[in-house]
Amino acid sequence: MEITKGLKSFAAVDRFLAEVAGDARRAGYVLLGDEAYLQQRARRGLLDALLPREQREFSLHDIDLSSEMTIFDALDLAQTPSLMAPFQVLFIRNLKSLYGRGQKKEEFKALDEYFRRPNPGALLVFVADHISLPQDLRRMDMTEKERAEKIRETLGDGCGVIELQRVSAEDATTWVQRASQAKGVEFSADAAHELVDSLGADMLAIESEVEKLTLFAGAQGKQKLDVPDIEEMVSAAKQRGVYELTDAISQKDAPRALALLHGLLNASEGGDDAAIGHVFTLAKTYRQMLVLNENRVTDQRAMWQVLWPGFRVAPFAADQLIAQARRYRDRAELRRGLRWIAKADIELRSSPLTSALCLNA
Repeated sequence: MEITKGLKSFAAVDRFLAEVAGDARRAGYVLLGDEAYLQQRARRGLLDALLPREQREFSLHDIDLSSEMTIFDALDLAQTPSLMAPFQVLFIRNLKSLYGRGQKKEEFKALDEYFRRPNPGALLVFVADHISLPQDLRRMDMTEKERAEKIRETLGDGCGVIELQRVSAEDATTWVQRASQAKGVEFSADAAHELVDSLGADMLAIESEVEKLTLFAGAQGKQKLDVPDIEEMVSAAKQRGVYELTDAISQKDAPRALALLHGLLNASEGGDDAAIGHVFTLAKTYRQMLVLNENRVTDQRAMWQVLWPGFRVAPFAADQLIAQARRYRDRAELRRGLRWIAKADIELRSSPLTSALCLNA
């Protein structure tokens, strides 16, 4: 916990782990929120504190309420002592099925009765990842507020509710510097900020990239990483310039667009091969804007519904790209842009012209 000490975004999970490892552990908890890194950290920490690895095969249960398993089955399992392990942990997913159609009176009655006389040899952990908690709860969507309040009303008496809010950029940046130092590599403040900003404070992605970057530093014999290392190694950071370019184009700011284009080309070491990569990213970005424009997307929630996996936007650019797509009143402009990008791609692959001339055209 030293890496997260004093960081507000991680405090709820730190308190949860301290509580489950001590004498004040409750019979159940709700992990409220879809922040995947914090969910993962809470699960790992809980298991490390309560279940020896050699016992987990018999004492760890993952229950999905969207399958044939019901809440009654889960409670029966929790109430039945295990012959192979002294303690059981049940992770219960798809909690939203308890709050769908129908009042589920019998289900909540059974839960209430269980928590009045819980089995001290079992811990129930409900995963409410159908609810999203922003970093600032004042900006929480009203529908999400109602869902969260319903869970507190029905499970709050028997369970501790652990709010997994989005990690702030400031806390994520500090985490990057501390985590890398623990691995013997220093991130400059600017490098840590660039990494977090390029990944939209997505902590699972940040954790993965820190691991990759520290290995890269070791292979290069580096003790400190700076912004150019992030730009070289992290694909999302490379995309930033392209999003800035499409922003300038969408605002019909030709001088800025040309300056950004030349900046992209001058920063690339791969020559025409790098330019072809920029054209690919430009084409993908224009296709994304066309989909957003056709579906009249105005917020990130709607964005994730219309952009399929593998075709989604880097988190840091989501709001920016929505704004860009909405600037195009006539979709023909976006389709025309795609045709020009296709033409540039053909010329780059077949013409003796320089990449700058092809893309400027």
